Amino acid sequence: MLTLVAFVVALGVLIAVHEWGHYRMAVACGVKVLRFSVGFGRPLVRWQPKKQRPGQGTEFVLGALPLGGYVKMLDEREGPVAAEERHLAFNTQPLRSRALIVAAGPVANLVLAVLLYALVSWIGVEEPRAVLAPPVADSLAERAGLQGGELVRRAALVGDELEPVASFESLRWVLTRGALDGKDVLLEVSAGTEGRGRELRLPLSGLSVNEVNAGLFRQIGILAPLSRPEIGELAEGAAAERAGLQPGDLVVKIGNTVIVDGQQLRELIRSSAKDGPPPATTWQIERSGRTMSIEVQPDLREDGGQRIGRIGAYVGGAPDMVLVSHGPLDGLWAGVVRVWEVSTLSLRLLGRMIVGELSLKNLSGPIAIADYAGKSASLGLTYYLGFLAFISVSLGVLNLLPIPVLDGGHLMYYLWEMVTGKPVSGVWLDRLQYIGMFLLLTMMAIAMYNDVANRLG
Repeated sequence: MLTLVAFVVALGVLIAVHEWGHYRMAVACGVKVLRFSVGFGRPLVRWQPKKQRPGQGTEFVLGALPLGGYVKMLDEREGPVAAEERHLAFNTQPLRSRALIVAAGPVANLVLAVLLYALVSWIGVEEPRAVLAPPVADSLAERAGLQGGELVRRAALVGDELEPVASFESLRWVLTRGALDGKDVLLEVSAGTEGRGRELRLPLSGLSVNEVNAGLFRQIGILAPLSRPEIGELAEGAAAERAGLQPGDLVVKIGNTVIVDGQQLRELIRSSAKDGPPPATTWQIERSGRTMSIEVQPDLREDGGQRIGRIGAYVGGAPDMVLVSHGPLDGLWAGVVRVWEVSTLSLRLLGRMIVGELSLKNLSGPIAIADYAGKSASLGLTYYLGFLAFISVSLGVLNLLPIPVLDGGHLMYYLWEMVTGKPVSGVWLDRLQYIGMFLLLTMMAIAMYNDVANRLG
């Protein structure tokens, strides 16, 4: 239920802001707006404010299907317009006004994202401290000299100035950008908050990136922040329960290997099946102040065609957390920077998918978005606001793409009109609209397929 409510609220807010951008700019440019609708289909609520600007008589509507919205303006191409109102019609406006009205929707989404990211910065959000778990064996991080337990103080793509790393999530963002841009990443790390820092270089430029998923970070070797190697909730009948493990058990040693981190423990369990069915090993654990030994044999599972070990338990305790927050001006600037980074990264991702350098599996649809909405809402207000900001950026960027039927497609028409001095012909408008609709439906079909495939495992 929370997922559905969070998804519907997110859709309603983002659509309303997008259409509000079109509406406000149309009114400012002197165009008569006939209807402002959030949602399609049968109107659930409709009203007409008594106080509106001269020449306006806008009807506001909430539709039954919250999957979009529209602003209907007076337009000679859509119906007869009285002679005395012709100057209020959209199609009679100068090119600049029409372009501003069309662009105002996506811009409103980008401005909303800036404000939402700024609000998250002002409120503050608890995130894991950027203290690294032991790296994945034979990964880029291990070969670069990371051992685990290091605090990442600053990071940057090669060629940029080192910037403070506020949390582990900030570090993941830098690593993601480096991997997708094909650039090495510089890290300044220390043994603790007071230790002397040293610089090292992660050679991400040599990575072949096809998908942005856990496999990418496994290649890099940095999967999670340092956490206690303790056992959490158990699955009924799985290996952990059969062995006698209990929630709260702290794993000290497996065989002759000393365990210091939850991620290290997860990797050992996972890799136990690399040579066949996982063998039974002796685990030394601490339970209620007592040390004891338990024999554990992980179950054999398949993950993407690879054999791995599983014990059927949540592995790893909560990492050390830090409150990430900013002052009024710094928070606002942080919002601007994050919107710029997400926008440019989204465009690069899309471009690489178009030319075949990146898998189309990276496209997500409404099922995945609804799932993220529910998960972020369950974590708290700041996480949900961050989710709204990210989706708002995505909506703004998507609508600015030069695809017919989208706002960017209309801006493309106006660019043609500006260059040639004449509008796109009606015949070509119809053809381009069909092409645009085909492209949009194709993208939606791929995204829906990815959503279903991911849910089915």
